[in-house]
Amino acid sequence: MEPVDTTPVQENLPLASVQGQPLTELPQDLYIPPDALEVFLETFEGPLDLLLYLIRKQNLDILDIPIQRITEQYMEYIELMREMRFELAAEYLLMAAILAEIKSRMLLPRPASTDEEEEDPRAELIRRLQEYERFKKAAADLDELPRELRDFVPVKISSESIPRTRLLPEVDVDDLMQAMRGVLARADLKTRHQVQREALSVRENMSRILQQLKGRDFTPFTEVLPEDSGRPGVVVSFLAILELVRENLVELVQNAPLSPIYVRLKG
Repeated sequence: MEPVDTTPVQENLPLASVQGQPLTELPQDLYIPPDALEVFLETFEGPLDLLLYLIRKQNLDILDIPIQRITEQYMEYIELMREMRFELAAEYLLMAAILAEIKSRMLLPRPASTDEEEEDPRAELIRRLQEYERFKKAAADLDELPRELRDFVPVKISSESIPRTRLLPEVDVDDLMQAMRGVLARADLKTRHQVQREALSVRENMSRILQQLKGRDFTPFTEVLPEDSGRPGVVVSFLAILELVRENLVELVQNAPLSPIYVRLKG
């Protein structure tokens, strides 16, 4: 039985893609303009990009690069560049020289007995390729992020053009009673220990409150109730306010729930 040749066959890389079909050979009657290499070079961002393309296209292990195969394929591109425009291939020629040096070092026989293991000639090239691949992937990931004015346009709305109507919440009875209890508690602290008969009138307090609110926009509810008049005076003043509200002469206003209560003249 004859041995089977398992040597990998070098794949001809396509020069271009025409209508979805790979083009591996240039037509004989095809005219290539002098500036065509500029378009060709735009495919790769440098010699490392070209090497990485050759490795990934053939599913080669980047840690075990077949230098001979890669060098031969790389030189095919170099020759194509040389035919079109030589001055644009300077950095590519430098990489070709590095590949040739690595190839020659790997072909040299190694000493049979050495105390120290010789470093792989491909180590530095592999490190550069891995580092370049990491940065290339990071750049591709950044490019896929949503970008303003490319993937979305921010929407700006001027708040001045939108008419706004501020609706004041209705005064809750519980908030009103809580404010009343607070005033009564402070009134108890200021109670005078002098026994005398005081004539308290709801109508007089109504007149006093209307006079106090005149010329003012909002008056705190606690200021309308005179704490220095004691508990009876606070109660009569509270009744006067309720009577004014009932007669539609004043109104109670609250900016937000659990916020202070204000009194103002109606209309």
